[in-house]
Amino acid sequence: MRTLLDSREPRAKLAIDLYCYRIRRELGSLAAVLGGLDALVFTGGIGENSSVIRARVLDDAAWLGVERDASANASGGPLLTTAASRVLALALPTNEELMIASHARNVILSR
Repeated sequence: MRTLLDSREPRAKLAIDLYCYRIRRELGSLAAVLGGLDALVFTGGIGENSSVIRARVLDDAAWLGVERDASANASGGPLLTTAASRVLALALPTNEELMIASHARNVILSR
């Protein structure tokens, strides 16, 4: 994602636009099925580290009641939304390798 964001190539912009569109589409689907959202949590490499992508996703989710706090988003949060926001947005660090190992361990021990 860093490479795409740093690129002036039109196809890089198109890839980012498509990525953000797909997130917007899936959020809409999830919100419809769940009857709304309480929180939106960004994790993993892009979610934790890209304020640009978070800003686009949060702005696209404004219709859900998300109000982005620009300075909080730029600094990485953890809280990314204003006090007036009806839906919380957070950026939380994860340890994906630890979770994978933990789940694998549980599968092995349950046999």
